Amino acid sequence: MRRYYLRYLQILGRFLPIAAALLRDRRRFLLFGSSRRVDDDVHRDRARQVTEILLDLGPAFVKVGQVLSTRPDIVPSTYAEAFSTLQDEVPEDTGGDPFPVVEAELGDSIDLETVEPVAGGSLAFVYTAIYEGEQIALKVRRPDIVPLIERDLRIIRRLIPLIAMFADERHQYSLENVAHDFEAIILDELDFEREATMMREIRANFAGTDQVVVPRVYSDLCSERIVAMTYVDGEKVTDDDALAEAGLDATEMATLIARTYLQMGLVDGVFHADPHPGNLSVTPDGRLAIYDYGMSQRLTEREQEDITALYRALIRRDVDGLVTTLVALEVLDPSVDRVAVRRVMELVIDNLEGRSEITWRTIVTELFTTLREFPFRVPPNVMLLVRVGTVGEGVCRSLDPQFDFLAAIRSFLVDHGIVENELEALFATLRTDVRSSAPVIAGLPARADGVLGQLERGELVVRTDSVESPSPQLFGLGYAILSSAFVLSAALLTFHAQPYEVVSLAIAAAFFALFVRSRRSGSRS
Repeated sequence: MRRYYLRYLQILGRFLPIAAALLRDRRRFLLFGSSRRVDDDVHRDRARQVTEILLDLGPAFVKVGQVLSTRPDIVPSTYAEAFSTLQDEVPEDTGGDPFPVVEAELGDSIDLETVEPVAGGSLAFVYTAIYEGEQIALKVRRPDIVPLIERDLRIIRRLIPLIAMFADERHQYSLENVAHDFEAIILDELDFEREATMMREIRANFAGTDQVVVPRVYSDLCSERIVAMTYVDGEKVTDDDALAEAGLDATEMATLIARTYLQMGLVDGVFHADPHPGNLSVTPDGRLAIYDYGMSQRLTEREQEDITALYRALIRRDVDGLVTTLVALEVLDPSVDRVAVRRVMELVIDNLEGRSEITWRTIVTELFTTLREFPFRVPPNVMLLVRVGTVGEGVCRSLDPQFDFLAAIRSFLVDHGIVENELEALFATLRTDVRSSAPVIAGLPARADGVLGQLERGELVVRTDSVESPSPQLFGLGYAILSSAFVLSAALLTFHAQPYEVVSLAIAAAFFALFVRSRRSGSRS
């Protein structure tokens, strides 16, 4: 317990100077005073400091930074961009040496003398080894990492209410759920059996293509702490020489990456959510190899439909469809003022259309920055898809600075019939309307000629009924409807803390009295 509190104080001590600076932006003297304006350079410097603190505090905070890089509902875009640079580079001794895990679990199955280190991350280490005459890769969880992660997650959970005290009201909707989101994503990464399952599913989905390589899992060597897979040789996709040797140009590889991730998210429903250059490589024969499936996710059929609808709405600039989809995805609270959101969305689209260059990151930043005015959050599945889009686009544009990610999305939607199907449905509706209207349209000239002839001969007469003043009975009906409406309102308001139902009942009684009076006057007449 002593270590827990020491760690808690260490974390508070690291973040307090940054927290004090941010609070001073709102109140110059922390508790009172006017707000102060801070230029972008200061915010960029602070974002860099926070990024370094997260890296120093270890793997749990590295993961928190990676998650926050796709949470514009919580952090401003300047900080999100800085956090997006965080990779799994932590001190070698964090979480202990993983080699004893290999000895304990695979000592009888593989030749330990063939085990060689390849790379290290915040949660695991990667080795190569020889198994049954073949070279395999072993992703091995650091032995002491789980208790460290769980301790830091408990501290983060306790810090959230403290942060919420100083947060704007519109951010509290997101903060209520953020600790759970962090925990779900990070604990999923620690579950190596889950990772092996996800790899098998994604590999099966790409079985029909020779352009993408997903390592094969050796199930008999896998465990809670080890994922064993085929070793796939390759160089980083951002290595120009490797691309040239494989006979690919940068634009081809960028297009392949974009379409591969769209296939996973929109068609297969199981996707790899960490497409940074360290996890993507080009093989000597020109294929895309994908590594490290710890950060991966499965979508429900409904989520797939909603996310496809989101892409469709963005491509078609369908504001109503966009608002409806954001509510369905639980990004926006169902009680949100849709008229106000729609107005804001129209401004966002107008603003984007005025720009010479539009990127996926620009759309996401503009969209979520604008939505900060409303109660909204980014659920974990949506957040991971946003991460895939922003990180994936970054990789594609590092390959080809002119790469149009949105054009790749549009092309994919057309190729898979997601957009064409809607156009065909629209044309089918138009064809039906034209077919049913054709006889009427064909007879219009003859009818028009007949009506004009009647006008010329003075035979066309227009009859109108005299308009009488409304009867007392009609007024009585209106009073009865209004009285009933306020009685229903009173019933609903009884659940409210304030006694508003009394006022509603009084109004209902007044309209009822008017109803009775109108009935009496009607019977006398």
